[in-house]
Amino acid sequence: MDWLTIVLFVLGLGLLVGGAELLVRGASSLATAVGISPLVIGLTVVSFGTSSPELAVSLQSAMAGQPALALGNVIGSNIFNVLFILGVCALITPLFVQFQLIRLDVPLMIVISLILFGLAFDGGLSRFDGLLLVVGLLAYLTFTILASRKANVLDAQTTLTDEVDRSPRGLAIAIGIAVVGLALLMLGAQWLVAGAISFARLFGISELVIGLTIVAVGTSLPEVATSVVAALRGERDIAVGNVVGSNIFNILGILGITAVIAPIQIAPAAIGFDLPVMVAVAIASLPIFFSGQVIARWEGAVLLGCYFSYVIYLILTASSSTAIGSFNLVMLVVLPLTLLLVLTPAVLALLRKQPRISDPNQV
Repeated sequence: MDWLTIVLFVLGLGLLVGGAELLVRGASSLATAVGISPLVIGLTVVSFGTSSPELAVSLQSAMAGQPALALGNVIGSNIFNVLFILGVCALITPLFVQFQLIRLDVPLMIVISLILFGLAFDGGLSRFDGLLLVVGLLAYLTFTILASRKANVLDAQTTLTDEVDRSPRGLAIAIGIAVVGLALLMLGAQWLVAGAISFARLFGISELVIGLTIVAVGTSLPEVATSVVAALRGERDIAVGNVVGSNIFNILGILGITAVIAPIQIAPAAIGFDLPVMVAVAIASLPIFFSGQVIARWEGAVLLGCYFSYVIYLILTASSSTAIGSFNLVMLVVLPLTLLLVLTPAVLALLRKQPRISDPNQV
């Protein structure tokens, strides 16, 4: 075992998280100081900041000739966000789901996931495909901003409007923090990708699997922190909205920008399994969100169980374990039962036209 590889990987992960935090703080302070509204900051600067580790790693991977790692990072992050982060947050406290998420954002996440699958079906994402995704992101942000202003929706990031130093010195500090954060982010991405590639070669595991697991979890740490803290503080709608918004940005922004800079070749394994899993996870989240507009603790446990099952499958497949046959047989029984368990409350809620639950702690 090359200890330098481990050190570079861990340091790279730490720089990614720290750099993203500094970038968000600096850019948010700068935007507030120059008079940009909290809504626009939350939808652009903060959402970009929490997803910036994924963007940095994907760009670095694509330019380093490791497109499988870039794609696996986004797919793995989207699966991790829904199954793991929402699962953990729901176990902490049942989560409110805003009706706007059910009506617009979650269906949009599903549609975008299907579009990505369609674009990837020919075995790659071209620069034109990437441009389409970036245009879609701009359209989504524009629509969200206009709709929120029209409805007079209070922005979730109002804390950013606290006292901000608008003096030249304050602006210089904000710019400096953002620049340092960006520099740490790019350096951390370079080290993390180098370590991930070394791990893959050392253990004979594909870059795609490394991206789907270790790298995806590591780059999703800002989303984990944001959602868990929001859940602990009782801001449950923020915990859910952060995950859905991040997934939309991952596909439209990260894969879009990455493909524009360096076209991405997609492995048959990703088209045949991982992309369909990402789409299935997005679709399966809708009935969970719809059932009383609350994600209950038992639903959180189901989400966590699904994520661990997915990771176990990846590990068994990558290691060519003889246990994969038995695992597949078990999943053939468990998955249909899980699907039935998830769909039943949603169907009953639809038939009864169940109103929003006022106290999610009752579930």
